[in-house]
Amino acid sequence: MDTAEVEAVWRIESARIVAALTRFTGDFGLAEDAAQEAVAEALVSWPLSAPASPSGWLMATARRRAIDAIRRRAALKDRYALLAADVALDSAVDEEIDPDRIDDDVLALMFVSCHPVLSREARVALTLRVVAGLSSEEIARAFLVPVPTVQARITRAKKTIAAAGVPFELPPAAERRERLGGVLSVIYVIFTEGSTATSGEGLLRPDVAYEAIRLARTLAALQPDEPEVHGLLALCELTAARFPARTNPDGSPVLLEDQDRRRWNISAIRRGLAALAKASTRGLGPYGLQAAIAATHAAAPSVEATDWDRIVVLYEALGRIAPSPVVELNRAVAVAMASGPAQALAIVDELIASDRLPGSHLVPTVRGELLTRLGRRPEARAELELAARLCTNQRERSVLLRKAATLTNEV
Repeated sequence: MDTAEVEAVWRIESARIVAALTRFTGDFGLAEDAAQEAVAEALVSWPLSAPASPSGWLMATARRRAIDAIRRRAALKDRYALLAADVALDSAVDEEIDPDRIDDDVLALMFVSCHPVLSREARVALTLRVVAGLSSEEIARAFLVPVPTVQARITRAKKTIAAAGVPFELPPAAERRERLGGVLSVIYVIFTEGSTATSGEGLLRPDVAYEAIRLARTLAALQPDEPEVHGLLALCELTAARFPARTNPDGSPVLLEDQDRRRWNISAIRRGLAALAKASTRGLGPYGLQAAIAATHAAAPSVEATDWDRIVVLYEALGRIAPSPVVELNRAVAVAMASGPAQALAIVDELIASDRLPGSHLVPTVRGELLTRLGRRPEARAELELAARLCTNQRERSVLLRKAATLTNEV
Protein backbone atom coordinates (compact mmCIF):
# COMPACT_ATOMS: atom_id res chain seq x y z
CA MET A 1 0.00 0.00 0.00
CA ASP A 2 1.58 3.31 -1.07
CA THR A 3 1.51 6.70 0.62
CA ALA A 4 -1.44 7.97 -1.45
CA GLU A 5 -3.55 4.98 -0.41
CA VAL A 6 -2.65 5.46 3.26
CA GLU A 7 -3.62 9.12 3.02
CA ALA A 8 -6.90 8.22 1.31
CA VAL A 9 -7.83 5.81 4.12
CA TRP A 10 -6.91 8.43 6.69
CA ARG A 11 -8.98 11.10 4.94
CA ILE A 12 -12.04 8.85 5.07
CA GLU A 13 -11.60 7.45 8.58
CA SER A 14 -9.94 10.26 10.53
CA ALA A 15 -13.08 12.00 11.79
CA ARG A 16 -14.59 8.74 13.07
CA ILE A 17 -11.33 7.71 14.78
CA VAL A 18 -10.72 11.07 16.47
CA ALA A 19 -14.36 11.23 17.54
CA ALA A 20 -14.29 7.74 19.06
CA LEU A 21 -11.03 8.38 20.92
CA THR A 22 -12.31 11.70 22.22
CA ARG A 23 -15.43 10.08 23.59
CA PHE A 24 -13.44 7.35 25.34
CA THR A 25 -10.62 9.50 26.72
CA GLY A 26 -12.55 12.70 27.32
CA ASP A 27 -9.54 14.59 25.96
CA PHE A 28 -9.87 16.12 22.50
CA GLY A 29 -6.21 17.07 22.19
CA LEU A 30 -4.98 13.64 23.30
CA ALA A 31 -7.32 11.93 20.83
CA GLU A 32 -6.13 14.01 17.89
CA ASP A 33 -2.47 13.54 18.80
CA ALA A 34 -2.91 9.76 19.15
CA ALA A 35 -4.67 9.54 15.81
CA GLN A 36 -1.87 11.52 14.13
CA GLU A 37 0.71 9.16 15.63
CA ALA A 38 -1.23 6.22 14.25
CA VAL A 39 -1.29 7.55 10.70
CA ALA A 40 2.42 8.40 10.93
CA GLU A 41 3.10 4.79 11.90
CA ALA A 42 0.87 3.60 9.05
CA LEU A 43 2.92 5.58 6.53
CA VAL A 44 5.96 3.58 7.63
CA SER A 45 4.51 0.09 8.10
CA TRP A 46 1.71 -0.24 5.52
CA PRO A 47 3.95 -0.06 2.43
CA LEU A 48 5.74 -3.11 3.86
CA SER A 49 2.67 -5.02 5.01
CA ALA A 50 -0.83 -3.72 4.43
CA PRO A 51 -3.37 -4.66 7.13
CA ALA A 52 -6.52 -6.61 6.28
CA SER A 53 -8.63 -3.88 7.89
CA PRO A 54 -6.93 -0.48 7.49
CA SER A 55 -9.56 1.40 9.51
CA GLY A 56 -9.43 -1.18 12.29
CA TRP A 57 -5.62 -1.00 12.34
CA LEU A 58 -5.71 2.79 12.64
CA MET A 59 -8.27 2.67 15.44
CA ALA A 60 -6.38 0.00 17.40
CA THR A 61 -3.03 1.75 16.98
CA ALA A 62 -4.44 5.14 17.93
CA ARG A 63 -6.08 3.58 20.99
CA ARG A 64 -2.74 2.10 22.09
CA ARG A 65 -1.06 5.48 21.64
CA ALA A 66 -3.79 7.10 23.74
CA ILE A 67 -3.34 4.49 26.48
CA ASP A 68 0.43 5.02 26.43
CA ALA A 69 -0.08 8.77 26.82
CA ILE A 70 -2.52 8.26 29.68
CA ARG A 71 -0.05 5.94 31.39
CA ARG A 72 2.37 8.83 31.42
CA ARG A 73 -0.16 11.06 33.10
CA ALA A 74 -0.26 10.05 36.74
CA ALA A 75 -3.24 12.28 37.41
CA LEU A 76 -5.33 10.31 34.92
CA LYS A 77 -4.89 6.81 36.35
CA ASP A 78 -8.62 6.49 36.78
CA ARG A 79 -9.14 7.06 33.05
CA TYR A 80 -6.42 4.55 32.26
CA ALA A 81 -8.26 2.00 34.35
CA LEU A 82 -11.35 2.67 32.31
CA LEU A 83 -9.51 2.37 29.02
CA ALA A 84 -7.78 -0.83 30.18
CA ALA A 85 -11.12 -2.61 30.24
CA ASP A 86 -10.26 -4.31 26.95
CA VAL A 87 -13.43 -6.28 26.42
CA ALA A 88 -15.76 -3.32 26.73
CA LEU A 89 -13.51 -1.03 24.74
CA ASP A 90 -12.80 -3.53 21.98
CA SER A 91 -16.51 -4.06 21.40
CA ALA A 92 -17.05 -0.32 21.27
CA VAL A 93 -14.14 0.11 18.86
CA ASP A 94 -15.46 -2.66 16.60
CA GLU A 95 -18.75 -0.82 16.44
CA GLU A 96 -16.99 2.48 15.87
CA ILE A 97 -15.13 1.35 12.75
CA ASP A 98 -18.21 0.08 10.95
CA PRO A 99 -17.59 1.71 7.54
CA ASP A 100 -21.31 2.19 6.91
CA ARG A 101 -21.98 3.96 10.18
CA ILE A 102 -22.21 7.73 10.50
CA ASP A 103 -23.29 8.64 14.00
CA ASP A 104 -23.44 11.52 16.42
CA ASP A 105 -19.75 11.27 17.32
CA VAL A 106 -18.71 12.84 14.01
CA LEU A 107 -21.35 15.53 14.42
CA ALA A 108 -20.07 16.24 17.95
CA LEU A 109 -16.56 16.50 16.53
CA MET A 110 -17.78 19.15 14.08
CA PHE A 111 -19.38 21.17 16.87
CA VAL A 112 -16.24 20.94 19.02
CA SER A 113 -13.88 21.99 16.22
CA CYS A 114 -16.19 24.91 15.34
CA HIS A 115 -16.79 25.96 18.96
CA PRO A 116 -17.44 29.71 19.52
CA VAL A 117 -14.48 29.98 21.94
CA LEU A 118 -12.17 29.68 18.92
CA SER A 119 -11.28 32.33 16.36
CA ARG A 120 -12.48 31.83 12.81
CA GLU A 121 -8.96 30.97 11.64
CA ALA A 122 -8.61 28.41 14.42
CA ARG A 123 -12.00 26.85 13.62
CA VAL A 124 -11.08 26.48 9.95
CA ALA A 125 -7.68 24.95 10.70
CA LEU A 126 -9.00 22.58 13.36
CA THR A 127 -11.97 21.47 11.23
CA LEU A 128 -9.73 20.73 8.26
CA ARG A 129 -7.33 18.84 10.54
CA VAL A 130 -9.66 16.69 12.66
CA VAL A 131 -12.82 16.42 10.55
CA ALA A 132 -11.43 16.53 7.01
CA GLY A 133 -8.19 14.76 7.91
CA LEU A 134 -5.83 17.22 6.19
CA SER A 135 -2.25 17.52 7.37
CA SER A 136 -0.77 20.81 8.57
CA GLU A 137 1.17 20.98 5.30
CA GLU A 138 -2.00 20.58 3.22
CA ILE A 139 -3.82 23.26 5.22
CA ALA A 140 -0.85 25.60 4.88
CA ARG A 141 -0.81 25.09 1.09
CA ALA A 142 -4.55 25.64 0.90
CA PHE A 143 -4.46 29.00 2.66
CA LEU A 144 -0.94 30.05 1.62
CA VAL A 145 0.36 30.45 5.15
CA PRO A 146 3.50 28.95 6.71
CA VAL A 147 3.20 25.45 8.17
CA PRO A 148 4.26 26.68 11.65
CA THR A 149 1.36 29.15 11.55
CA VAL A 150 -1.11 26.34 10.93
CA GLN A 151 0.48 24.18 13.60
CA ALA A 152 0.34 27.04 16.10
CA ARG A 153 -3.34 27.66 15.33
CA ILE A 154 -4.19 24.00 15.86
CA THR A 155 -2.18 23.79 19.07
CA ARG A 156 -3.77 26.96 20.47
CA ALA A 157 -7.21 25.73 19.46
CA LYS A 158 -6.78 22.45 21.33
CA LYS A 159 -5.46 24.28 24.41
CA THR A 160 -8.34 26.74 24.26
CA ILE A 161 -10.89 23.93 24.08
CA ALA A 162 -9.24 22.17 27.02
CA ALA A 163 -9.01 25.36 29.10
CA ALA A 164 -12.66 26.18 28.41
CA GLY A 165 -13.71 22.69 29.45
CA VAL A 166 -15.62 22.13 26.21
CA PRO A 167 -17.32 18.72 26.59
CA PHE A 168 -17.23 16.18 23.79
CA GLU A 169 -20.95 15.86 23.29
CA LEU A 170 -23.69 17.09 21.05
CA PRO A 171 -25.16 20.35 22.33
CA PRO A 172 -28.86 20.21 23.29
CA ALA A 173 -31.17 20.60 20.31
CA ALA A 174 -31.91 24.28 20.92
CA GLU A 175 -28.25 25.17 21.45
CA ARG A 176 -27.24 23.01 18.49
CA ARG A 177 -29.49 25.03 16.24
CA GLU A 178 -27.97 28.25 17.56
CA ARG A 179 -24.42 27.00 16.96
CA LEU A 180 -25.18 25.37 13.62
CA GLY A 181 -24.64 28.69 11.90
CA GLY A 182 -21.05 28.71 13.14
CA VAL A 183 -20.42 25.23 11.74
CA LEU A 184 -21.95 26.18 8.40
CA SER A 185 -19.91 29.38 8.24
CA VAL A 186 -16.66 27.43 8.67
CA ILE A 187 -17.57 25.08 5.82
CA TYR A 188 -18.60 28.11 3.73
CA VAL A 189 -15.26 29.85 4.37
CA ILE A 190 -13.39 26.71 3.34
CA PHE A 191 -15.44 26.35 0.15
CA THR A 192 -15.16 30.03 -0.73
CA GLU A 193 -11.37 29.87 -0.48
CA GLY A 194 -11.41 26.84 -2.78
CA SER A 195 -13.76 28.34 -5.35
CA THR A 196 -11.90 31.67 -5.66
CA ALA A 197 -8.54 31.77 -3.92
CA THR A 198 -7.93 34.97 -2.00
CA SER A 199 -4.28 35.02 -3.08
CA GLY A 200 -1.64 33.10 -4.97
CA GLU A 201 -1.17 32.02 -8.55
CA GLY A 202 -4.23 29.80 -9.03
CA LEU A 203 -7.78 31.05 -9.46
CA LEU A 204 -9.23 27.84 -8.02
CA ARG A 205 -8.20 25.43 -5.30
CA PRO A 206 -10.50 22.52 -6.17
CA ASP A 207 -9.07 20.19 -3.52
CA VAL A 208 -10.03 22.69 -0.80
CA ALA A 209 -13.48 23.22 -2.30
CA TYR A 210 -14.15 19.49 -2.54
CA GLU A 211 -13.15 19.00 1.11
CA ALA A 212 -15.81 21.59 2.00
CA ILE A 213 -18.36 19.72 -0.10
CA ARG A 214 -17.45 16.49 1.67
CA LEU A 215 -17.95 18.19 5.04
CA ALA A 216 -21.28 19.61 3.87
CA ARG A 217 -22.44 16.18 2.69
CA THR A 218 -21.47 14.65 6.04
CA LEU A 219 -23.32 17.37 7.92
CA ALA A 220 -26.39 16.93 5.71
CA ALA A 221 -26.40 13.19 6.46
CA LEU A 222 -26.13 13.88 10.19
CA GLN A 223 -28.61 16.77 10.26
CA PRO A 224 -31.15 15.86 7.57
CA ASP A 225 -33.91 18.04 9.01
CA GLU A 226 -31.96 21.31 8.87
CA PRO A 227 -32.86 23.17 5.63
CA GLU A 228 -29.84 25.47 5.69
CA VAL A 229 -27.47 22.51 5.77
CA HIS A 230 -28.98 21.38 2.48
CA GLY A 231 -28.92 25.00 1.28
CA LEU A 232 -25.17 25.21 1.83
CA LEU A 233 -24.62 21.83 0.18
CA ALA A 234 -26.69 22.98 -2.81
CA LEU A 235 -24.71 26.19 -3.09
CA CYS A 236 -21.40 24.31 -3.02
CA GLU A 237 -22.49 21.69 -5.56
CA LEU A 238 -23.96 24.23 -7.99
CA THR A 239 -20.94 26.51 -7.74
CA ALA A 240 -18.45 23.67 -8.12
CA ALA A 241 -20.35 22.48 -11.20
CA ARG A 242 -18.84 25.42 -13.10
CA PHE A 243 -15.23 24.64 -12.14
CA PRO A 244 -14.36 22.74 -15.37
CA ALA A 245 -15.27 25.79 -17.47
CA ARG A 246 -13.82 28.53 -15.25
CA THR A 247 -10.22 28.22 -16.37
CA ASN A 248 -8.32 27.60 -19.59
CA PRO A 249 -5.80 24.75 -19.83
CA ASP A 250 -3.06 27.19 -18.77
CA GLY A 251 -5.02 28.14 -15.64
CA SER A 252 -6.09 31.58 -16.84
CA PRO A 253 -9.65 32.59 -15.81
CA VAL A 254 -12.61 32.31 -18.18
CA LEU A 255 -15.34 34.87 -17.47
CA LEU A 256 -18.93 33.71 -17.07
CA GLU A 257 -20.02 35.11 -20.42
CA ASP A 258 -17.23 33.23 -22.18
CA GLN A 259 -17.62 29.85 -20.46
CA ASP A 260 -18.54 26.77 -22.45
CA ARG A 261 -21.57 25.68 -20.46
CA ARG A 262 -21.38 22.23 -21.99
CA ARG A 263 -18.38 21.73 -19.69
CA TRP A 264 -20.41 22.42 -16.57
CA ASN A 265 -20.75 19.28 -14.45
CA ILE A 266 -24.31 18.05 -14.99
CA SER A 267 -24.11 15.52 -12.15
CA ALA A 268 -23.09 18.24 -9.69
CA ILE A 269 -25.96 20.43 -10.94
CA ARG A 270 -28.43 17.61 -10.37
CA ARG A 271 -27.07 16.99 -6.86
CA GLY A 272 -27.28 20.71 -6.15
CA LEU A 273 -30.87 20.97 -7.35
CA ALA A 274 -31.84 17.95 -5.24
CA ALA A 275 -30.27 19.55 -2.17
CA LEU A 276 -31.98 22.85 -2.98
CA ALA A 277 -35.35 21.07 -3.08
CA LYS A 278 -34.70 19.78 0.46
CA ALA A 279 -33.65 23.24 1.57
CA SER A 280 -36.91 24.69 0.27
CA THR A 281 -39.16 22.69 2.57
CA ARG A 282 -39.49 25.48 5.17
CA GLY A 283 -38.45 28.54 3.20
CA LEU A 284 -34.97 29.47 2.05
CA GLY A 285 -32.35 30.90 4.38
CA PRO A 286 -29.19 32.78 3.36
CA TYR A 287 -27.39 29.74 1.94
CA GLY A 288 -30.54 28.48 0.26
CA LEU A 289 -31.11 31.84 -1.43
CA GLN A 290 -27.53 31.87 -2.72
CA ALA A 291 -28.08 28.35 -3.99
CA ALA A 292 -31.26 29.50 -5.75
CA ILE A 293 -29.21 32.20 -7.49
CA ALA A 294 -26.65 29.59 -8.56
CA ALA A 295 -29.49 27.36 -9.78
CA THR A 296 -30.84 30.20 -11.92
CA HIS A 297 -27.44 30.48 -13.60
CA ALA A 298 -27.30 26.70 -14.03
CA ALA A 299 -30.67 26.67 -15.79
CA ALA A 300 -29.71 29.33 -18.34
CA PRO A 301 -28.16 28.42 -21.71
CA SER A 302 -26.23 31.72 -21.80
CA VAL A 303 -25.62 34.95 -19.90
CA GLU A 304 -28.10 36.77 -22.15
CA ALA A 305 -30.81 34.17 -21.55
CA THR A 306 -30.36 34.23 -17.77
CA ASP A 307 -33.39 35.33 -15.73
CA TRP A 308 -31.67 38.38 -14.26
CA ASP A 309 -34.93 39.78 -12.88
CA ARG A 310 -35.29 36.65 -10.73
CA ILE A 311 -31.69 36.98 -9.58
CA VAL A 312 -32.32 40.61 -8.55
CA VAL A 313 -35.34 39.51 -6.51
CA LEU A 314 -33.33 36.75 -4.85
CA TYR A 315 -30.54 39.18 -3.94
CA GLU A 316 -33.11 41.60 -2.52
CA ALA A 317 -34.49 38.78 -0.36
CA LEU A 318 -30.96 37.82 0.70
CA GLY A 319 -30.24 41.44 1.58
CA ARG A 320 -33.24 41.52 3.90
CA ILE A 321 -32.34 38.42 5.92
CA ALA A 322 -28.53 38.56 5.70
CA PRO A 323 -27.54 42.10 4.75
CA SER A 324 -23.91 42.67 3.77
CA PRO A 325 -21.98 44.94 1.41
CA VAL A 326 -21.00 41.94 -0.71
CA VAL A 327 -24.67 41.06 -1.20
CA GLU A 328 -25.33 44.66 -2.25
CA LEU A 329 -22.44 44.57 -4.69
CA ASN A 330 -23.70 41.35 -6.23
CA ARG A 331 -27.18 42.83 -6.44
CA ALA A 332 -25.68 45.74 -8.36
CA VAL A 333 -24.21 43.32 -10.90
CA ALA A 334 -27.61 41.66 -11.33
CA VAL A 335 -29.36 45.04 -11.63
CA ALA A 336 -26.90 46.04 -14.35
CA MET A 337 -27.82 42.94 -16.34
CA ALA A 338 -31.55 43.35 -15.75
CA SER A 339 -32.00 47.13 -15.95
CA GLY A 340 -28.77 48.66 -17.22
CA PRO A 341 -25.50 49.98 -15.77
CA ALA A 342 -26.70 53.44 -14.68
CA GLN A 343 -29.02 52.13 -11.98
CA ALA A 344 -26.37 49.67 -10.83
CA LEU A 345 -23.71 52.39 -10.63
CA ALA A 346 -25.85 54.27 -8.13
CA ILE A 347 -25.84 51.20 -5.85
CA VAL A 348 -22.06 50.87 -6.09
CA ASP A 349 -21.47 54.57 -5.46
CA GLU A 350 -23.63 54.35 -2.35
CA LEU A 351 -21.44 51.50 -1.10
CA ILE A 352 -18.35 53.63 -1.69
CA ALA A 353 -19.90 56.64 0.05
CA SER A 354 -20.65 54.54 3.12
CA ASP A 355 -17.14 52.97 3.01
CA ARG A 356 -18.60 49.51 3.59
CA LEU A 357 -15.96 47.55 1.66
CA PRO A 358 -12.71 49.45 2.25
CA GLY A 359 -9.66 47.97 0.58
CA SER A 360 -11.59 45.39 -1.42
CA HIS A 361 -10.75 44.95 -5.09
CA LEU A 362 -14.34 43.90 -5.78
CA VAL A 363 -15.83 47.41 -5.63
CA PRO A 364 -13.51 49.02 -8.23
CA THR A 365 -13.80 45.86 -10.34
CA VAL A 366 -17.58 46.18 -10.57
CA ARG A 367 -17.45 49.96 -10.89
CA GLY A 368 -14.93 49.67 -13.72
CA GLU A 369 -17.17 47.24 -15.60
CA LEU A 370 -20.19 49.52 -15.19
CA LEU A 371 -18.26 52.60 -16.32
CA THR A 372 -17.03 50.66 -19.35
CA ARG A 373 -20.61 49.83 -20.32
CA LEU A 374 -21.54 53.50 -19.86
CA GLY A 375 -18.74 54.55 -22.22
CA ARG A 376 -16.75 56.37 -19.51
CA ARG A 377 -13.53 54.69 -20.53
CA PRO A 378 -10.85 56.80 -18.74
CA GLU A 379 -12.70 56.43 -15.42
CA ALA A 380 -13.24 52.74 -16.08
CA ARG A 381 -9.55 52.18 -16.75
CA ALA A 382 -8.59 53.95 -13.52
CA GLU A 383 -11.00 51.78 -11.55
CA LEU A 384 -9.73 48.55 -13.10
CA GLU A 385 -6.12 49.53 -12.45
CA LEU A 386 -7.03 50.27 -8.82
CA ALA A 387 -8.75 46.89 -8.58
CA ALA A 388 -5.62 45.19 -9.94
CA ARG A 389 -3.46 46.89 -7.30
CA LEU A 390 -5.79 45.73 -4.54
CA CYS A 391 -6.23 42.18 -5.85
CA THR A 392 -3.98 39.55 -4.23
CA ASN A 393 -4.82 36.70 -6.61
CA GLN A 394 -2.42 36.78 -9.55
CA ARG A 395 -4.86 35.21 -12.03
CA GLU A 396 -7.60 37.72 -11.22
CA ARG A 397 -5.09 40.57 -11.33
CA SER A 398 -3.98 39.58 -14.83
CA VAL A 399 -7.59 39.69 -16.06
CA LEU A 400 -8.11 43.15 -14.56
CA LEU A 401 -4.92 44.51 -16.11
CA ARG A 402 -5.83 43.04 -19.46
CA LYS A 403 -9.24 44.71 -19.35
CA ALA A 404 -7.69 48.01 -18.32
CA ALA A 405 -5.21 47.80 -21.20
CA THR A 406 -8.03 47.53 -23.73
CA LEU A 407 -9.36 50.91 -22.64
CA THR A 408 -7.85 54.14 -23.88
CA ASN A 409 -7.85 57.57 -22.33
CA GLU A 410 -10.12 58.81 -25.07
CA VAL A 411 -13.45 60.21 -24.03
